[in-house]
Amino acid sequence: AWRMRGGPLGQGASRWRLGSAAVARARGRRLTVAAVSSAPSGSPGGWYEWLAQSAPVHWAEGGLVALQAASGLPWWAAIVCGGAVLRTAVTLPLAAHQSRLLAKLENLQPEIKQLAEHLRYEVSVRGKQLGWSEKVARLHFKKNLRRIITELYIRDNCHPFKATLLVWVQIPMWVCVSLALRNCSVGAVDSEVQEQFSTGGTLWFTDLTVPDSTWILPVSLGLLNLLIVEIFASQKLEFSRFQKLATNFFRVLSVVMIPVAATVPSSMALYWLSSSFMGLSHNLLLRSPTFRQLCCMPRTKSDSDTPYRDIVSALTT
Repeated sequence: AWRMRGGPLGQGASRWRLGSAAVARARGRRLTVAAVSSAPSGSPGGWYEWLAQSAPVHWAEGGLVALQAASGLPWWAAIVCGGAVLRTAVTLPLAAHQSRLLAKLENLQPEIKQLAEHLRYEVSVRGKQLGWSEKVARLHFKKNLRRIITELYIRDNCHPFKATLLVWVQIPMWVCVSLALRNCSVGAVDSEVQEQFSTGGTLWFTDLTVPDSTWILPVSLGLLNLLIVEIFASQKLEFSRFQKLATNFFRVLSVVMIPVAATVPSSMALYWLSSSFMGLSHNLLLRSPTFRQLCCMPRTKSDSDTPYRDIVSALTT
């Protein structure tokens, strides 16, 4: 019994138990490391890769490949046509809906102003009767004014949040298509598609998998986006502080997009340029009095019978 516990056999058993424990610990460490490495990373690169491999991006990839195969167009033309189809079929109706809501909101402002003045008088009289302080009277005024404005929004079915629907659809769609083109350019979809992209360009950007070294596409994109911002700014007669900040933000963003577009594959820059061009075309179309009447948009005080002449005049002065 002593030899079994302390002799060679006991020592061998102890070494066996220690070795087994070490193997288990090492195996546990390997499993932990593998689990950590396979988990989504919190770094920007990890989130970017996770988004690039998401289901909506794969749907966009399939749609692009199907469009090119069905049309037989070269890839540069398929990208331009795909962007035009998406902007026309999806965002143009939403933009028309947004313009209709904004027109209703603009026409509500005189009524809101008149009701606010009447409410201020009633609150002032009531406050004097009940001995309200200025702070209490102001709280009652704001509370009742919010209620009145909400009732007007419900009456005319023009809540401002509904006007943001275009943003919630357009931005995710733009991101998914951009990442789908990135995947096609780097070979994440299929090596055959990447080969087609490498020879599917035209003019100076024959290879759609590399950035535009001439910077023609990026600079054109920045200038086009700046033009869109300035045309939108020329439509407003009066700017609030928030609108001024938003306009300046988009001006800066348009300039920042130039170096960004110079670092991505030409396929992405081409899509961004074609999408912005269609956005500019739709903005000009939405200014047309005939088109606005066709879309049942109510006429507002800021509407013009000569919108395009006014745009040219605003940009040149």
